[in-house]
Amino acid sequence: MNAKAKARAQRGFVQDDEAAPAPAPQGALVAASGPQTFEVGADAAGERLDRWLGRAAAERRLALSRTRIKALIEAGEVSVDGVTATDPATRLTPGAALRFEAPPPEDYSVRGEDLPLDVVFEDADLVVIDKPAGLVVHPAPGHAGGTLVNALISHCGASLSGIGGVRRPGIVHRLDKDTSGLLVVAKTDAAHQGLAGLFADHGRTGSLEREYLALVWGGFEAGAGKVDAAIARHAHNRERMAVVPEERGRHAVTHWEVVEALGPATLVACRLETGRTHQIRVHMASIGHPLLGDPVYGAGFKTKAAHLTEEARAALAALGRQALHAAALGFEHPITGAPLRFDSPLPEDLARLVDVLRAGRPARR
Repeated sequence: MNAKAKARAQRGFVQDDEAAPAPAPQGALVAASGPQTFEVGADAAGERLDRWLGRAAAERRLALSRTRIKALIEAGEVSVDGVTATDPATRLTPGAALRFEAPPPEDYSVRGEDLPLDVVFEDADLVVIDKPAGLVVHPAPGHAGGTLVNALISHCGASLSGIGGVRRPGIVHRLDKDTSGLLVVAKTDAAHQGLAGLFADHGRTGSLEREYLALVWGGFEAGAGKVDAAIARHAHNRERMAVVPEERGRHAVTHWEVVEALGPATLVACRLETGRTHQIRVHMASIGHPLLGDPVYGAGFKTKAAHLTEEARAALAALGRQALHAAALGFEHPITGAPLRFDSPLPEDLARLVDVLRAGRPARR
């Protein structure tokens, strides 16, 4: 058996850009524990093994992503008529008997760390965290410890969902290191699968609601608008993202609305219709309104600070990060179906900056 494929199957590894299948029907998902058997119907003649099995698993409400099903096949965990099938593209014949047994997720190689967590909500299936700025979500090169995942492993123990892989258990979405605010984490595989479906849909047809508050440079003539522009890696700087022609990038849409004009800056609410890396930061910069304090996309606007009061310049320097906060998070509970909504006030550093901007803006005549 291919060692890499086996490891992927054990972890239930899911890449960020293929986090979940299309939203499944209403009702609780169940863990794919124990042997699972299926019979191929007459209407599936010639269909690919991975696609048919993915649809069949969804009909049974099994907590299995498309990626994990493919990994199980490649790891030799699926048989067709008693013969191991390792090719996801295997074509099926009517009446064929399929069988598989998903291995349990392997033990996490990431150690738990007793770090402080601001827990907004928690039950047996999920936990909602109010993440402070400066906290990395999951381990990566340069951040092997001190991350949200390290804290969650300590806080949740063995209950944390394994679908996301050993280095990002329970994670269905993330916030940049220097973005503060609300983030939901799955504690069970069934909750992980359901939440991942919501985030893959980004609220277009499901119940997901995400709103960010951002302080951006400049004023707006309109009270609201939309940025519809594809995003991809910058051609010359792999640490940056950039707006590109639609055929070269991934579709991205950000809705914005003015909350308060603050002289040389504006507080805006942003709602995501898609979830691309650095999406709000890239989109707002692309329309001439980069975020205050953004060292990557707002560097060309540093001279704007000269238009601030001395107190506001000091508050911006103290912020030391992009002025972005995940302020609202709402969704339907993936297991119980109960509507959930959470709000997070601006953290102290951002609230201070807003206050001094408000105090320093010109009086209306």
